[in-house]
Amino acid sequence: MSSDAVRVGVLSLHNSKETKAICNAVEGLGHEPVWLREENAAISVDDGEVSVEPPVDVIANRLLLSNTDQPAELLGLATTFERIRPMLNEPNAVLASIHKFATAATLADWNIRVPDALLALSNDRLNEGRERFGDVGVYKTAIGTHGGGTWKVDLTERVNPKVGNRQAFLQKLIDRDDEEHRDLRVYIVGDEIIGSMYRYAPEGDWRTNVALGGAVEDATDDMPDEAAETALYAADVMDLDYAGVDLVEGYDGWYVLEVNPTAGFKGLFEATGTSPAPHIAKLAIETVGGEVDDDDVERISATLDDSRPSCAPIPKASPSEQPVIGYIEEVVVTGTSGSTQAHAKSDTGATRTSIDTQLAAEIGAGPIKSMTRVKSGSVKGGKARPVVDLVIGIGGNQHTVTASVEDRGHMEYPLLLGRDILTDYRVDVRKRADVEEAERDEAGEILEEE
Repeated sequence: MSSDAVRVGVLSLHNSKETKAICNAVEGLGHEPVWLREENAAISVDDGEVSVEPPVDVIANRLLLSNTDQPAELLGLATTFERIRPMLNEPNAVLASIHKFATAATLADWNIRVPDALLALSNDRLNEGRERFGDVGVYKTAIGTHGGGTWKVDLTERVNPKVGNRQAFLQKLIDRDDEEHRDLRVYIVGDEIIGSMYRYAPEGDWRTNVALGGAVEDATDDMPDEAAETALYAADVMDLDYAGVDLVEGYDGWYVLEVNPTAGFKGLFEATGTSPAPHIAKLAIETVGGEVDDDDVERISATLDDSRPSCAPIPKASPSEQPVIGYIEEVVVTGTSGSTQAHAKSDTGATRTSIDTQLAAEIGAGPIKSMTRVKSGSVKGGKARPVVDLVIGIGGNQHTVTASVEDRGHMEYPLLLGRDILTDYRVDVRKRADVEEAERDEAGEILEEE
């Protein structure tokens, strides 16, 4: 590595393929990657001098704010780094982009076509005149990811201004084809389109997210000029250095749905054979005057190297500080029209969370738009069950999951928590919320209302 190598920090507290690929691309381009994460990152003020540990020249921001319950904490962390080092995808731009309604309002103000939408803080205002969106509309949490927190709803029924503790809004459904649901993802770095793909919804669903099983098709060479120009303009307006811009075609042209500052690479690479990682690395290096061979960028972009980077910090040997969840836990479960408390059983053997049919109906979970196969010992290959989006609150944490719906009326608990939630916790099989409540009741600590 040459003495004039640029030290590129990748600010990422998670282990995503994209973070690893960017780090590996920086090294492949002859520069020094630095993975800034919990194990190694610090900022020091000493007698008026500010320093970053490990030392870096420029930072690529890859914090996943949509997946955290406290995005303001991570925004504050990113802002601290950004005030003392050049940063790609600065925090203010990321904040506006992860909030889907802020994105829509910003783009509309710059004459970029977005679907009609309404965010209101009161229940009455949100439901007043909701029929202007048609009989069926889209209902979204303002902050969400991987298609979670997005529903197609019957607008003859009322919806709430919040799902759990997150603001929600209504949006007009833009769809030219009732049979084939697709959108267009355009990945942009700097002022260049790296690649684009059509994303198709899996059978029985209408959401096209790759994380939900959507199929992909290369669109780089044949996407309409209008879509390409709109995507480039949207990324520029949102002031993002790299982004995945999602568009959908209506009868009167292309609409921007979202501008994602931490869009994944997996689907794009599968469709196009091109990785954005070296392009992001190049932009970071050149931002502080470093030099890159364009032939190396093209060579590295032909692979998606998500192996463990040489710069990955050594994991801490101390035990995990994951919060503890009980075998039976009291949770708050929320749908599009209501929420309620319920007892849930923890099952580390279940891949997916499931909910009783009656409880799903009570909270407005749905509508049911897709099916999943659930393994069963008595049925070869498993049986098909409908799935719906839910928000489940445990303590102070909110989890948006796609849960299967089944008749649990013959079972003791209406909710079963699967590994889609339990991976964030340690399960204590001795801890049971139902037993603890019964014991407190017997001791006179729980009193009936008169």
